[in-house]
Amino acid sequence: MLKFISFGSGSSGNCYFLYTEHDGLIIDIGVGIRTLRKGLRDYGLSLTQIHHVLITHDHADHIKSVGTLSYDCMLPVYATAVVHKGIDRNYCVQRKVNVDLRRVIEAGTTFTLGDFTVTPFSVPHDSSDNVGYFIEAEGVSFCIITDAGMVTDGMAQFITRANYLVIEANHDIEMLKQGPYPYHLKTRILSGTGHLSNAACGEAIAKNMSEKLKYVWLCHLSEENNHPELARKTVESVLRSYGVVVGKDLQLEVLKRTKPTGIYELK
Repeated sequence: MLKFISFGSGSSGNCYFLYTEHDGLIIDIGVGIRTLRKGLRDYGLSLTQIHHVLITHDHADHIKSVGTLSYDCMLPVYATAVVHKGIDRNYCVQRKVNVDLRRVIEAGTTFTLGDFTVTPFSVPHDSSDNVGYFIEAEGVSFCIITDAGMVTDGMAQFITRANYLVIEANHDIEMLKQGPYPYHLKTRILSGTGHLSNAACGEAIAKNMSEKLKYVWLCHLSEENNHPELARKTVESVLRSYGVVVGKDLQLEVLKRTKPTGIYELK
């Protein structure tokens, strides 16, 4: 059975774990190795169950510990060529990924990693490059979209195909506009290469979901410009306006910013 844990989701650090009985992959590693090790141990798991590392983009909250994890566990790191270069340039990544452990991927090109079939796809964001991942394993489809300024037609097709979806609901627009951020930062977040608002997230789900979608997790919430309950209520309200009832048509949950979620079984 495919299982899922989030070990952190937000500007303090992002890290997601998908695993089967015999295989496991990490998506982003922006939390500390000690935090990851303890989180795994609390669920009776260990670092030895991680066999692959996928990186979405080269911002520090997604890659801070990638070199250390790769080096300590001799794990291959999969990212686009541009993201690998961005990791090399990022001063927050103290240990870089060994050249022998770098694997270059391309958006739109599907590849196989053990139990997993992985398709990266382009996501607009103001990093060097950014991809989401559509992952299939044991008859289940899982999609993750984080740090997205907007949802493109190319991204939408993977939402349509997903049974399980992790998608960004970064901010409430009014909280952001009225909040303490400087104008240039507000403008950046609201741009097409910034972050998805709660309302935009709800629209993206409602307009593109199929009857196959079972569960949605809202990720990468801003600490300053959002609140978990506000994000959930906004997305739920948008879905309801399209005739989608949370709790009946799909399940909706907000991922914790700095704490593990527990284990979800994806059937």
